[in-house]
Amino acid sequence: MSDYGRPLEFGYFLVPYADDPLVEYARLADRLGLDLVGVQDHPYQRRYVETWTLLSVIATATERVRVFPDVASLPMRRPAVLAKAAASLDLLSGGRVELGLGAGAFWDAIEAYGGTRRTPGQAIGALEEAVAVVRAIWSGEGNQRFDGEHYRLAGAQAGPKPAHPMEIWLGVGGPRALALTGRAADGWLPSSSWAPPERLPELQARIDESAEKAGRRPRDARRLYNVNGTITGGASEGFLKGPAGQWVDELTDLAVAYGMDTFILWPEGDQREQLTRFAEEVVPEVRRQVAAERGA
Repeated sequence: MSDYGRPLEFGYFLVPYADDPLVEYARLADRLGLDLVGVQDHPYQRRYVETWTLLSVIATATERVRVFPDVASLPMRRPAVLAKAAASLDLLSGGRVELGLGAGAFWDAIEAYGGTRRTPGQAIGALEEAVAVVRAIWSGEGNQRFDGEHYRLAGAQAGPKPAHPMEIWLGVGGPRALALTGRAADGWLPSSSWAPPERLPELQARIDESAEKAGRRPRDARRLYNVNGTITGGASEGFLKGPAGQWVDELTDLAVAYGMDTFILWPEGDQREQLTRFAEEVVPEVRRQVAAERGA
């Protein structure tokens, strides 16, 4: 593994519990200078508010932070309409939206909510088609046609175009999906809970190999990481469970040795405290240490 040299970004992974002060958390992330707020997308979860509604409210309530679904549940959302929604919010927010996409999980819950149950192979096939459909809709060009196994466009009139070159980030882990990321997506979005550091070299290699075969540079794909843990005041209790200095060392290593460039905090415990400590104690020092190591 190596450092791809991309600029660092930092964000907050917002779990959309209906009883939480969600907009307040997002405003705090914005005031603290974080770059991104991601909201997980599980519309069948009775305790959650709906993700795109929340993203729209957050975009209105904040000034600079970018928002994205982390990641959108494709079996619950038709890609052409999803693309339209993302482009619309990007225009209305002044270019502050990106698109995270997932092939689907929790199939019983998806089916219970009227979504399509898919085999693993079908799910990845649908994801690949969805990337193509989203890009067609974002093109703003008329008479868009696509005839896939899962999705169709039959002379669709695309548009309006997004306000900025929106990115598609895939939250995937299988070989076919990683290859798709390398050749067709703008970023890879795993979580530390299912893609711990020891797995990253193998997974990154699949993305890099696919990118090179497609004539792309491996660094063309952003490497985001949902980092789940707690910043504590005591001794280390393991990876991403310890004092701020431990977090600085671990995130720096993830950047310069494992190639990750964007860290989305998924904190346990008091959200306000964790967000504040991350932004004030961890982020500036990671930026400094990574810059020093790159300079060396």
